[in-house]
Amino acid sequence: MDPLVLRELMSGLQSDHEQGESPGGRLCRACVDLIDVSSAGIMLRDDADNGTSLGFSDDIAGKVEDLQFTLGEGPGIDAHAFGRPVLGPRLDTPDRSPWPTFGPAAVSAGVLAAFGFPLRVGVIRLGSLDLYNGRSGDLHALQLADAIAMADVVTNAVITVQESAGAGSLADEMDNPGDLRTAVHQASGMISRQLDIGIGSALLRLRAYAYAEGRSINDVAQNVVTRQLRFD
Repeated sequence: MDPLVLRELMSGLQSDHEQGESPGGRLCRACVDLIDVSSAGIMLRDDADNGTSLGFSDDIAGKVEDLQFTLGEGPGIDAHAFGRPVLGPRLDTPDRSPWPTFGPAAVSAGVLAAFGFPLRVGVIRLGSLDLYNGRSGDLHALQLADAIAMADVVTNAVITVQESAGAGSLADEMDNPGDLRTAVHQASGMISRQLDIGIGSALLRLRAYAYAEGRSINDVAQNVVTRQLRFD
């Protein structure tokens, strides 16, 4: 994936953040353009498996995302649950669709193929990036690679945008996404042990602390990992 395109995306996300706008719409539209699919949506889920939409690229994606919430099945729900990409390339062929209820409903909405990619930080599950096509068929190898890469971008944006108020440039925060994921994962595990709580709840504590202190989550996570900060 073109680093310049990603940098421009980060700049746009920073602008949205400064104006108090959700990153979801921009991220979904970028997925449509970069991966060459018809529509995209981002689903967030919490420890209790409650779901909410961070955004979608267009009305069709919004409708199909709502179908997932309503019917309790679909690519995003499975990707979040299983922690791996879930592919439904032929929803218009009932015996090849993984979702007996969602599949026909999505086809009626104009979606013939649906794909879900998990948003994860280590074992912490945040939700899914959902991609939709108005034509049936598999994603080719480059599309699949770009979708996995964009799922990482979305994961880091979900973490960083929520916690970067007052912490500098969003693009700078996301320059080293692997470092961000590693630090947040390690810190969440340490907080989990310190407070004897689930790792998902530990991530919420980490995010809440970063927000209250006006710091980036990566900065706070580094303090936890280096034992400069404890939560017990």
